[in-house]
Amino acid sequence: MNFEVEVELHKNFIKVNRDKIVVGLSSRPKKGKANIELIKKLAKHFNISSSQVRIKSGLKSRKKIVEIIKD
Repeated sequence: MNFEVEVELHKNFIKVNRDKIVVGLSSRPKKGKANIELIKKLAKHFNISSSQVRIKSGLKSRKKIVEIIKD
C-alpha cells in the first residue's frame, strides 16, 4: 500500500487521511536521520516492523511516497 507522506520538522505527530499521511519529525534532515525517524514512526503507528516500510521516492524532499508492506 502506497501513501503520500508530507513531513513537518520540529514537531511530533502523525495524521492519517486515507492515502495521505502528515508526520512531524524532530530529527534534522542530515545524513538520513529524519528518514530513519520517519520509518520508525510509521512502523510503530501501523504496528509493523521497520523493514516493512520503504521510502519509494522523495528521499531528499518533504513530500515522499512511502510503501507499507502488510502481511
